[in-house]
Amino acid sequence: MRFGYGTNGFGNHRLPEALRVIAGLGYDGVALTLDTHHLDPFASGLARRTAETADTLRGLGLAVVIETGARYLLDPWHKHAPTFMHDDNARRIDYLRRAVDIGADLGAEAVSFWAGIAPPDVGDPWDRLVRGCAEIVGHAEKRGVTLGFEPEPGMLVEDLAGWRRLHAGLGGPEPFGLTLDIGHCRCLEPLPVPESVLEAGPHLVNVQIDDMRRGVHEHLEFGEGEIDFPPVLAALDATGYRGLVAVELPRHSHAAPAVAARSIDFLRKAAP
Repeated sequence: MRFGYGTNGFGNHRLPEALRVIAGLGYDGVALTLDTHHLDPFASGLARRTAETADTLRGLGLAVVIETGARYLLDPWHKHAPTFMHDDNARRIDYLRRAVDIGADLGAEAVSFWAGIAPPDVGDPWDRLVRGCAEIVGHAEKRGVTLGFEPEPGMLVEDLAGWRRLHAGLGGPEPFGLTLDIGHCRCLEPLPVPESVLEAGPHLVNVQIDDMRRGVHEHLEFGEGEIDFPPVLAALDATGYRGLVAVELPRHSHAAPAVAARSIDFLRKAAP
């Protein structure tokens, strides 16, 4: 089982330094969130910076997936805005197209994204979501990039049932896979976490891992929530998934090296 760590949990580190710490702790890869100071896709010199990041990843032996959950990259006033469902969603589409391009250039195993929260005044947010996703799927097909769509609590697509509906609405395209956050399974999926993992298994292209409590969308360190991880990791292994399993602790940057060290030790002990 290949473990990674999310750069959104290293928000106080420069990206090259974060990558060196993650590699130094023995992780196999990194979940790289494109953000203001972590390979900002809108800043100048993107091609050069992407090439430098590729060299760093290669030199450290780190695999990579691209995450796109930057909070204020697109709008300094509104978190995660605009979404696919906003009237002016061009900046969201542009961001995700750039993410696909960067993923292609870095040899990323997947590029992950989500729906967002629908504005209250939108008549048919689902239609806008499908049309926006279709545009990203088309671009990913051209670049040979695998997409992982993540159900996110509180968003228009928040669970596995919602992902299946969206997948069907897009016509079941080959590049459109599933990003599964293990904590989200405990938060809101109706089945026990190991069963949710097995249900998701055929579509998995990216996995995030963290602890969580029922009904509370708060990413916790392992052992602080309600998840029993050995059965979950055994279920994940049984699906045949061999991609990265990346720790997702976006609010722990204040103690990133120590948290990342505790996390890899926990996962190694819990793995099959």
